[in-house]
Order: sequence, then structure tokens, then C-alpha cells
Amino acid sequence: MSSMSRVVVTGGAGFLGSHLCDALVADGHEVIAIDNLSTGQVRNIEHLFGHDRFKFDRHDVTNFIWVPGQVDIVLHFASPASPIDYLELPIQTLKVGSLGTHNVLGLAKNKGAKVLVASSSEVYGDPETHPQVEEYWGHVNPVGPRGVYDEAKRFAEAMTMAYHRSHGLDVRVVRIFNTYGPRMRPSDGRVVSTFLTQALRSEPLTVFGNGEQTRSFCYVDDLIRGVLGVLWSDHVGPVNVGNPGEFTMIELAEMVREITGNNVPIVFDDLPADDPSRRQPDISLLSEITGGFEPRVDLRVGLTRTAEWLAGELEQV
Repeated sequence: MSSMSRVVVTGGAGFLGSHLCDALVADGHEVIAIDNLSTGQVRNIEHLFGHDRFKFDRHDVTNFIWVPGQVDIVLHFASPASPIDYLELPIQTLKVGSLGTHNVLGLAKNKGAKVLVASSSEVYGDPETHPQVEEYWGHVNPVGPRGVYDEAKRFAEAMTMAYHRSHGLDVRVVRIFNTYGPRMRPSDGRVVSTFLTQALRSEPLTVFGNGEQTRSFCYVDDLIRGVLGVLWSDHVGPVNVGNPGEFTMIELAEMVREITGNNVPIVFDDLPADDPSRRQPDISLLSEITGGFEPRVDLRVGLTRTAEWLAGELEQV
């Protein structure tokens, strides 16, 4: 999109939201970031505070959202997203997926804006189909501890599609797979940040289960390219966004030890409830609607960049 748009990014001080703000400002758009800072951090966006096309509003999107003036696009990325966060904030997670999504859609409807809602690969649960395609409806335990996040995202998708069908709202839905990179919190509980932080501190790497479960890891720069590709496309969604490269937890742990140069031991712990055994996106649809999207950043390269950033973070602790 060549012309400047006025864009609202909820969760704009978070890991993904802050990178989105960077990309949109760099592309010439005016950006209003909204975040209640429950898991986001001002430091993620403070470098933008002096920019005349960036504004930050500390606000909880589960309350009514008001943005004065024109709004062209709303990107809904507000939500606890790491296991530690959504297990510590279960009700808040459900509220941002339901009330927050409702308020975001209401804002977009009021302003006549396009809205993109960030869903998650967690809507697939512990999948019985591999790799996961958008037509798969998922295998989720709605009453298990992970259900607060899984079902919040599933409800957000349903609400978004209801607004699309009932009100003609111009919507996009992306299902985001495991993403990593700078601005992850060292203690956020995601496997990449956990392994890297443990290795950098010369602590054993904690692998859950037998370590044969798999994930597919997408570097944040690739993820943002994919999300914006969906935003500017004509496809409503849902659309998987991620990197189809599949790795076991043992393979990831070995790579982290190699990258950090710290051959710490690997210890095993019990597998968390409802932890998916395999996770890999089929990104054929993403590639089709964006004219050939492919991830550019190799896992080893991305982990090296992330390790360098986390090392700087740990020096400040």
C-alpha cells in the first residue's frame, strides 16, 4: 500500500506489536500503539517516541477504545502470548480475546477501517493433522489450562468472521506460529528464550517430555513480512504465518549449545498438560496470496541474533 495510512496497533509495546510499529512507521504510515503494559514494555517502543508519526496510548483494550480522527487500519495484537503469561493471567487472556476483540472490531466498524486480527497456531491444539492447514478445525481441550489462550483465539476468529459477515467489515485473520527474535523477554517461558537464557547463564537446558516433540520457529522479521503481506492482500483468512522448518526440542537445545558455545547439560522435566506433540505450518496459502512468501532467516542465524540481544538484556539485570 503506497499511500500513508493511519494505523492502530493494539499490543503495540509487545514483542510482535513493537516490531509491527517499526515496520509501519518505516513504510511511511502514522501509527498509534495501544498497550496496557501487562506484558508489553515501553522500552520496546521508546525509540519511536520522538517520531512525528508515532503515538503511544496506555490503555486496556478490554475497555471501550476511542481514537480521535481518521483510522484506516487496526491490527489487533493485544494478548498475553507466552505460556507463563497466559497461565498467570488466565481471565485477562480470555477477556482480551473476547471483550478486547469485540472493542477492536467496534472501533474498526465505527471508523470504516480494515482490521487484521492476530490468531495463533494454538487454535489447532495438539493437532491430528500434520502439517497444519487452514481448513483443519483443531484438536483443543477447552477446559485444560492452555484452553484459556486456545479458546480466546478461537473465539476471536469467530467474532471477527461474524463482523465480516454481518457488517461487511473488511477483515484479515492470521494464525501465527512460534516466533522468536529480539525483544523477547528472557523470562517469558517460550522455549527459544528459555534455552538461550539458560545457556547464557551456564544453567542446564530444561527439556519437557522426551524432547521429541516438534515446533517450527519463525524469525520475527520474516513473521512481520508475512503478516503485512496478508494485510495488503485481498484474502480474508485465516492464513498461517510462520516458518515450516520443523525441529525437535532436542535439536533446538543442541543448536543453542553450539551457538552460545556453552555445552551445558540437558535435563528433562514432565511435559505440561495438553502440550502439542507436533507443530508445523503449511504456508502454501500465504505464499499464494503474497506472490511467493518464503522465510529468509535461517534458524541458526536467527538464534545467533537473538542470543546477542538476550546477552545484552541479561547484562542489565
